[in-house]
Amino acid sequence: MKKLLLILGIISFYTGNAQQTGTLLYNWQDTNLVGSWAYDNTYNECWGVFINEREIAIIGSTEGTHFFDITDPSNTTEIAFVQGAYTGGGVIHRDYHDYQGYLYAVCDEGSSSTLQIIDMTDLPNSVQTVYDSNDLFTKAHNIYIDTATAKLYACASNSAMDVYNLNTAAGPTDPELIYSYNGVGHVHDAFVRNDSAYLNCGNDGLRIFDFSTVNQIGDQPTLLATLTSYPDAGYNHSGWLSDNGMIYAMQDENHGYDVKLLDVSDFNNISVIKKFNSGVDAMSMAHNGIIKGDNLYIPYYHDGLRVFDISNPLNPIQTWKYDTYAPLSYASYKGAWGVYPYLPSGNIIVSDMQTGLYIIELSGVVTNIIDSEINNTVYPNPAKHNLTIRSQNTERFILFNSLGVKVKDIQKIRSQTTITRGTLANGIYFYSLIKNDGKIESGKVLFE
Repeated sequence: MKKLLLILGIISFYTGNAQQTGTLLYNWQDTNLVGSWAYDNTYNECWGVFINEREIAIIGSTEGTHFFDITDPSNTTEIAFVQGAYTGGGVIHRDYHDYQGYLYAVCDEGSSSTLQIIDMTDLPNSVQTVYDSNDLFTKAHNIYIDTATAKLYACASNSAMDVYNLNTAAGPTDPELIYSYNGVGHVHDAFVRNDSAYLNCGNDGLRIFDFSTVNQIGDQPTLLATLTSYPDAGYNHSGWLSDNGMIYAMQDENHGYDVKLLDVSDFNNISVIKKFNSGVDAMSMAHNGIIKGDNLYIPYYHDGLRVFDISNPLNPIQTWKYDTYAPLSYASYKGAWGVYPYLPSGNIIVSDMQTGLYIIELSGVVTNIIDSEINNTVYPNPAKHNLTIRSQNTERFILFNSLGVKVKDIQKIRSQTTITRGTLANGIYFYSLIKNDGKIESGKVLFE
């Protein structure tokens, strides 16, 4: 790995970059709401939905769940509110996920807390709470719904993690418990896609399970991988999988710890391929990151929203920022909490623990300058069988795997050269094109 980082550090094709500040479109905070006794945070997680051709922002507070129509940010209004079963200064965490027009809401504090299921299909007019009960569980730290398989994962609930089927005879308002995980430690947060569950287990690291075999009580998942020792390991808090399933961005919730990018293309050989941070303070701390396309959106305690281009996972570049919290003290847990980047407009929802809801626009051109004299093409990308190199005045093509091991070294490149994949496994590879005049272009290619 050190070899690969050194190589890409030398041949990096980025010759400069510009970081831009997002534009604030809307901010909401209610000074009548109380802060939590623990961190003085009035607000917690945010979420978003696009329903009935309207963009809706959702944010949790010590009192409950607030809904805003942000379709026209300049005319944003709070259109609905659902009071939590437990409210007041004891509330720190609420968490949300949606499925088939319903919002699922949980709280991690209070003996009177419940799972709430809220019908949003009449928005922007109104919402209706159709389920409000602790029959299944009272508290949960986080929830994640695998919408492809209709399973809800409740983290740090009755057990380390409980899994519920939403595809019941009565529909998604009648969840059915199908599995309780009581493995090592607890599960702080989860990311699940098509039954592959990435479990962030606090001080016990990362575990990956296959839940495709779990459909009723008694069924057991298959453990696919564990990562219990890794560089700069702390409290494994949360993570998000890239669209192509090859990179997992992971945050350790400790002051001064880096974000980690993991190569998860091979469950038998998971590795941290890059560590990075906001670059603001030695005590900076990332929270709940989300990947969309080539961008990793991270709300940072104290530092606000930070956006990184991770198209080259060995060279993340911070492209956007918007600070939501002015004080410079890093002693506690304050500032940005959550982010939601999936609205059709491209506007970004951010929640700040002390200063509320933000709607931010990231527009304009972010400049990652590439040497204009280099004009080479490597395609197709992703590739399945063959890789074609179209170049002028290039004498050598070198391909490295994610561990920095050279797997191909092609000399005497013609104007168009096709190489066969051969026995190369699925995953991300990094290449160097060395020109006759000594100039070098680097990039990545995905074999799938």
